[in-house]
Amino acid sequence: MHAFLAQVSTYKEKLTNDGFLVIEDIYQPQEVEQLINYLETSTGEGPNFRKTDDLFAIRNFLHEVPHVNSLLWTDTLRQVIEQLFGPDYFCIKSIFFDKPPLSNWMVAWHQDLMISVDKRKEIAGFSPWINKHEAFNVQPPVQMLENIYTIRLHLDDCDETNGALKVIAGSHTTGVLSSEQLLHQTKKQKEDVCCVKKGGIMIMKPLLLHSSSKSTSSRNRRVIHLEFANQQLPDDLNWKEYINQQNNYSTVL
Repeated sequence: MHAFLAQVSTYKEKLTNDGFLVIEDIYQPQEVEQLINYLETSTGEGPNFRKTDDLFAIRNFLHEVPHVNSLLWTDTLRQVIEQLFGPDYFCIKSIFFDKPPLSNWMVAWHQDLMISVDKRKEIAGFSPWINKHEAFNVQPPVQMLENIYTIRLHLDDCDETNGALKVIAGSHTTGVLSSEQLLHQTKKQKEDVCCVKKGGIMIMKPLLLHSSSKSTSSRNRRVIHLEFANQQLPDDLNWKEYINQQNNYSTVL
């Protein structure tokens, strides 16, 4: 039994109040190495694969590299999802990305506002639309964003030198921010750096203000990014990815 089970109420309170938390040792070293081995031996091409000197990313990750499903959905991860989110949550997005050593790109302060769906359909409250990475992306109503969670599984030790996320605690409670409100928040509020050890996870709410700096170290920052929701979409609109962690399978609708 993982130690986090003895602190579930504390973790839930922190996630509610701060909008993020870090839990170490969710995966054992040998489990992380197995995941890395799958990644290093996987080959692929097409719009879901992007590889440059500054970035390696795989979108629809659990569909493009399906063998990782049996390694990823451990009993411990399932317990985290059920105890902290709820038993009705399912995965709606999966991305692998690596910030290579000395990567010179940064990510400015922002909120994660878009979801990926299977088609474009005009529905009240769903706007604006963006066609990105050959997928339909739309901003849903804020009530839906407030019920989404993100898990970032770290395959490397991560700190401020190799692009650890910076966040502003509690900023997820202020709704969708305008550019002016975002600037005001980031100037006024204290930031936290989310250092995570290899095999640990960071959990965050998508409305939490977050950013990352350029890498200044010789270490990679490999992360499996998973998003979870507990609501189906209205009017025959579907999540582009649907991954059921209980049955260890991935389906692209």
